[in-house]
Amino acid sequence: MKVAVGSRNKTKIGAVENVFKSISPQIVAIDVPSGVSAQPFSDEETMRGAKNRAYQALVETDSDIGIGLEGGVMETGKGLLLCNWGALKLKDGTELIAGGARILLPEEISEGLRKGFELSHVMDEYTSKHDVRSNEGAIGIFTNSLVQREEMFTHIVKLLFGQYLYSSQKES
Repeated sequence: MKVAVGSRNKTKIGAVENVFKSISPQIVAIDVPSGVSAQPFSDEETMRGAKNRAYQALVETDSDIGIGLEGGVMETGKGLLLCNWGALKLKDGTELIAGGARILLPEEISEGLRKGFELSHVMDEYTSKHDVRSNEGAIGIFTNSLVQREEMFTHIVKLLFGQYLYSSQKES
């Protein structure tokens, strides 16, 4: 089985590897456009980015499964929350989606996002680190490393793979 990941970000690839290792697939990572803003600003936009990445990864690699993972933020009455979505796409058109953890971002981070900066840029500046999004992610920083970005995306991929297994059993 060939599984394509619509990103070369190591946390997203690691999440897919963590979940799919039991079936020993060939995993292919490919940079594909999300088709949404560089910083998605709603559940809908973030979900659409994940779906677009899954579809493009599937088509561009001729894989059996395409996986798209997208991080974004969503405005609430309490402030901006992190939001994360994943999509799994099959050649027959089947599409599965799953969402992940949410936490409230500090207002100083939210201000930068509202000014048009990407979370990755704001986090690198805030932490004085380089490439936070390929490591612990904002979720890792703001949970004091109790939840890392790869772990958060692993949970989403588990939800996707579990739905895939359930629907496969139902069909047999």
